[in-house]
Amino acid sequence: MGQVQSEEDREVGLSQIQELYKKFANECPSGKLHLHEFKRIFGITSDSTEEESAYMENLFRSFDANHDNTIDFMEYVAALHLVLRGKLEDKLKWSFKVYDRDGNGRLDKQEVKHVIKIIYKLRKHDHPSNAEKLTPDEICERIFERIDQNNDGQISLQEFIEGAQRDQWVLDQLRLDLRPTGWFINHQSKNS
Repeated sequence: MGQVQSEEDREVGLSQIQELYKKFANECPSGKLHLHEFKRIFGITSDSTEEESAYMENLFRSFDANHDNTIDFMEYVAALHLVLRGKLEDKLKWSFKVYDRDGNGRLDKQEVKHVIKIIYKLRKHDHPSNAEKLTPDEICERIFERIDQNNDGQISLQEFIEGAQRDQWVLDQLRLDLRPTGWFINHQSKNS
């Protein structure tokens, strides 16, 4: 019960799009969301850690589909849809894109370790008692042991998706902390 979404439920209605546009236009009168605005919306300030700032930059880059260093309304709607309603495989493809900093379609240990360290610090900061007992280096090594099927020291998109779907621990480690989800939900319900 409640597990199967109808096509109607999955589609964003015209009134929802109009409401989203009003909110987007209010936050971004220029019609473009710039990195500094994106960071402000998600609470990144001069007091934020370097990791939090880098994480938001990675998220911003992943949502900027046309690579023009702004997020326009269509990119905003696509990001909302992915974060709020996207399928696991789509979220994993997006996560892979965030991890793949050099854009070569493969993840090396340095790229994985970089994001794992950010996520580790964010999780530790937000929930000190729930922090992973392994270090980011140990987490990275274990991820590669579990999902680098051909042992070439790199993770392909296919290995990333299959490994995360097959192993809950790996999925939990690779899952990006989507703190923006809270903002999206709050802003979607404000003034409704």
